[in-house]
Order: sequence, then structure tokens, then C-alpha cells
Amino acid sequence: MKISYGFYKLIVALCLSLGIILPPVQAQTNRTSISRAENVFQVMKKVADWQWKTLEQDGWKTSKKDWTSGSMYSGMVAMASIANDETYYKKLIQVGEDNKWQVGKHREEADDYCVGQLYAQLYNVYKDPRFIADFQGLADSLVLLPHTESLEWKNKIDYREWAWCDALFMGPPALAYLTEATGDPKYLDKTSKLWWKTTNYLMDKEDYLFYRDSRFFTKKESNGAKVFWSRGNGWVMGGLVKVLSVMDKSHPDSAKFADLLKKMARKIADLQQPDGSWHASLLDPEAYPSKETSGTGFFCFALAWGINSGILSYNEFSPTVYKAWDAMISSVHPDGKLGFVQPQGASPDKVTYDDTDVYGVGAFLLAGKEMIYLDVNRDGKSAVLEVANKESKSRIQPVKISWDEVIRKNKKLNPKILKLADALTGEAIGFKLDRVGKSLKSISFDVPIEPGTVRILKLQND
Repeated sequence: MKISYGFYKLIVALCLSLGIILPPVQAQTNRTSISRAENVFQVMKKVADWQWKTLEQDGWKTSKKDWTSGSMYSGMVAMASIANDETYYKKLIQVGEDNKWQVGKHREEADDYCVGQLYAQLYNVYKDPRFIADFQGLADSLVLLPHTESLEWKNKIDYREWAWCDALFMGPPALAYLTEATGDPKYLDKTSKLWWKTTNYLMDKEDYLFYRDSRFFTKKESNGAKVFWSRGNGWVMGGLVKVLSVMDKSHPDSAKFADLLKKMARKIADLQQPDGSWHASLLDPEAYPSKETSGTGFFCFALAWGINSGILSYNEFSPTVYKAWDAMISSVHPDGKLGFVQPQGASPDKVTYDDTDVYGVGAFLLAGKEMIYLDVNRDGKSAVLEVANKESKSRIQPVKISWDEVIRKNKKLNPKILKLADALTGEAIGFKLDRVGKSLKSISFDVPIEPGTVRILKLQND
């Protein structure tokens, strides 16, 4: 029995509202099939839109310069970079305007310049020097400071050093992105120096997991295990891959960062629970029986990024990643609210389906973008084409790709039955095959694209 495409879309929407991901199926029209990547993008949009709507209607629980907000922006930038809808960037620019493009009042505390990640990433798109002026001034001061104090948790050390594991998500990516924005390596070099100072102090050398801060060195869970907080280690792995994303392989510490990712990834994968999540306590999950989505989201993000970058093995880690993503989407309420986000704190705690916070959404969106690439990069039926707009204005971008390059991506493509579509929306895109005599030379098409966006397209046989 054939069903209408409209009815199928209704089924997809209902399944998404229940947190169910459908496998790819063959659509009953000439439109691209509903793929896993398309389903991931739909649920990302649902979660992102719920979060913005809630903030606009109910107000902000914390300052727009706060680390909680900064962590959310990180995921919102990931969403904006693939959505081909400048609305997401415009909302983030308005945040910057509201903040007067300044960091928080405790200027040398990593929590208070986490928002610098947003400013640097927006600068990369719009090239407005106002966006990074204040943050760069702070960063220029940070790189000159000696940072020789002990990281022992006393005397408000967090105002001056990365003395708690959360800081490795707040501070290092902000400075690393500033190097990306300005081309000045001193910010990334300082990042590396301070990263390893914190790692050498807080990482357990047997478990390759991080204590939250020095107060936890001797604490034990109810089962006698060491206290390793899920979200805390999620912060570490999230910050780790963000730094790696802008660190060239020629950097003297690149291999060291990659090795740390591999070691942590193996340990974290071993600790995954049967439901696909990680509970609030990594070594005493029974004491906190509910799944927890902020830690799970950051682990999913880091592991998927590791696979996509070639640092981690797909065969070894993809089962862990897919289970984690399924645990994440099953935590999304019908209206788009993300549940099971442990409230703000510094250690494992109870969490429920109704608990949410903005940093959990940030983790969800970061993970979602990597899940999309995990899907499209391993679709053996297609040649994946990426079109990027690095300018600050919308445009219709002409694209011409040699047929030899297309065939290198997928040798099974038949020019007589090709179709080109957006991998995230299924939108069909017209194209022309360019020939010289009877010889096929290239494929040409025009694609509308918003600022700071990468459109992911799939060329495949119809």
C-alpha cells in the first residue's frame, strides 16, 4: 500500500515528539528519502527553537555573560553553522549587543570569559572588530600572567587559574577560537600550557578521568568508588575536542591532545550504561539511577567529533555514539524541552525528566551536528558535497565540481539518474552536467546560502 508523503511527514513528526529516530526509508515521491541526518536536524531545530522561545517568553535565569549561557551559545553556533537560516546568528548577535560585547565581571575567571567563544566565532563570520575587542584585551593580559600558583581549591584560586575541571570547557576553547579569529598563535599556545597544568593536577593517572577539583581527591561514592562527575568529565572532553578543532596537526602539542582524547574515550565508552547514557556519577551509577543528558551530550559530541576527525576508530566507538544519541533524543519532550539535565552544581546529583538547563541544550546541539556528519560521511550511496559561505552576507553561490572529483567520492554514480538534494532538509537542487563532446567534465549548480553556513548536499542515483 502506498502512503502519501504528507502522511509520512506526520508519522515522522509524531515519532520525533516521542524521541524515536526512524531508519532511512524510501519516500513515495521524487524527493530525497528521510535520512537519519534529516531526522537529527529536525530534532536539533525543535530543541533549539524551544530554548529560544522559552528564554524570550520566561526570561533568562542567569546573566547572558554567564558560563551557563556561554555553554548554550556554543551549541547554538553549531546549529547556526548548518541551519542555512540566519535567524540563529541574529539571535546570537543580539546577545552580544546586549552584553556590549564584554566578558563577565570576574575577568580572569574562565567561567566569565566562556562567552568569548561566542564573540570569536561570530567574528569569524561577520569580521566586526567590536565583537572581540574586549575579550582580546583580556586575552592579551592572560597570556602575560605567570600562572604559577598551586591549583589547590583555596583562596579563590578559580578567579586566577583553571583549577576545576569545568574550566577546561570554559576557557581553553575561547582562547583557541581567538587564535583562529586573529591568526595570532599566542592564545592557543597559552591554552596548551594551562591545559596541561590542569590535566597534570586533576586527572587520575589510573582512570584517565578528572576530579572536579582538589576537594574531591579523597572523597568516595556510597559504593566506595572515587568521585568522578559525569558532566565534569563531559566538560573536559568537550573542551578537548574544541581545542583540537582549531589546533593544526603541526602544533607541537597536537599529538598529546589527540592521545588524551583516545585514552579518555576508551574509559568513557567502558562506563556507558545499558540505556546509552552516563549517569551523574561515572563509577557509582546505581546511586544516581536516572540518565543525565548534559554529561551524555558532551560525551556524545566528543566521541562523534573524534570519529569524524579520524582520531577515533569508527568501528570501535560508533556503537557507543549511536546509543548515546538515542538516549539523548529519548529525553526530548514533545514540545522540544530537553529533560534529564542535572541542575547546576559541582558533583553528582539526582535528576528527573523535567529537569533542564541551557548548557544541556548546548551539549545536545554540539552532539547533533557531529551526528549529522557521522551519518553523511558514511553514506555509501552518495557523493557528499559541502558548500560554505564564509562571507557576512547571504548569496546565491555558483558551484562547479569536476566529474573526476565526484567519481572519487563515489564511483557508483550514474549520470543518467542523478539527483542532488540538501542532506538536512531533503530540498531538491537543480543542476547541470557539463560535457565537452560526449565526455562528462563537471557538474554545475547554484545554491542559496546564508552567512557562516555550510550546506551539506548529497549527489546520488535516483
